Amino acid sequence: MIREFKITFISCCALLLPMLSAAQELKPDRRFTEWDSDKDGKLTREELPERNRKNFGRVDTDKDGFISLREHLTFVGRLPRNRNQERQPRALQGVKIEKNIAYAGTDNPRQALDLALPEKRATDRPLAVIAYIHGGGWRQGSKDGGLNRLGAYLATGRYAGVSIGYRLSGEAKWPQQLYDCKAAIRWLKANSKKYGLDPKRIAVYGTSAGGHLVAMLGVTGNNKELEGDLGPYKDYSGSVAAVLDYFGPTQFLLMNSKPSKIDHDAPRSPESLLIGGAIQENKEKTLHAAPMSYISKKACPFLIVHGTKDMAVPFHQSEILDKALDKLEVESILIRVEGGGHGVRGTPLDKLGLAFLEKHFWDKEVKLADETIQDSELRPQRREKSSK
Repeated sequence: MIREFKITFISCCALLLPMLSAAQELKPDRRFTEWDSDKDGKLTREELPERNRKNFGRVDTDKDGFISLREHLTFVGRLPRNRNQERQPRALQGVKIEKNIAYAGTDNPRQALDLALPEKRATDRPLAVIAYIHGGGWRQGSKDGGLNRLGAYLATGRYAGVSIGYRLSGEAKWPQQLYDCKAAIRWLKANSKKYGLDPKRIAVYGTSAGGHLVAMLGVTGNNKELEGDLGPYKDYSGSVAAVLDYFGPTQFLLMNSKPSKIDHDAPRSPESLLIGGAIQENKEKTLHAAPMSYISKKACPFLIVHGTKDMAVPFHQSEILDKALDKLEVESILIRVEGGGHGVRGTPLDKLGLAFLEKHFWDKEVKLADETIQDSELRPQRREKSSK
């Protein structure tokens, strides 16, 4: 009887452990709660105490520019480490991935892209392309994990997914980051026949600093001075056909005009490090890096997503971009996430992004307009995702 009791007890414990782990995972510790000043469920480098910032790159294992609750709890030992980090996510099953393609003809690992192609194509036409550009304040983050953001697009069988790397501000100053991204777009166009891609249907999707870079791509498609001369495909253009800008900066000189947890004018701010000097003391250089400086009727269509409570990149940055595009009658759809902080994401936003590209790339009859989504509609999905 004792042996049977032990077996039953052990079996019950085995059933309870996953439940306990999930419950533990959903419960932030005191430090995470205190550091998460905008209460968006993620930590930026600036939210960490100064002494802890040196560990940011080690904790941000998916290199998306944020520390999730799971990453924090794993780092402090509250959750077991994933020993199989390279396993292909379920969202990317059914795709063939080619990693670390050098797009600029160099051996710099930052000047590389990852390419995902659906194994079963749902169209006889060449695939449209959705290229993701990561955030991280231009000084951290990487292309690794970027393809995970594109699962909804790849699942249709009509899009190729790309994650673009670029040199960070510690290695190169502006406009080298833009030159890198344009070289990657030129590589895609030059190799479009090889992979069955449509060079005229390339969209770029970026978050935070990546949002800034995709916005720059969207407004400088015909600006030869900002094309750069990287790589072997200089006969091609780095222009794109559509932009999905998620909470990207658009006018650095105005960022301190709205509440923010970052002093953007400081010499060590992300923007100042990108430019190579305090932005207010280097206004000409700073304006050279602002999407607002290049808006014209030739800009491509924009879908802009931003949280109203973003304390890293103020919501105002997207408002002024949307208004300027509207004034020139360039299509711009502004999705306002009411109460959302920095890093808003979720299935409803993926659906809007997909609908936006379906309209422009596949001639679908889709009605899109500026709208407001409550952050509470996204948060339950984030909690559910973090428990898996």
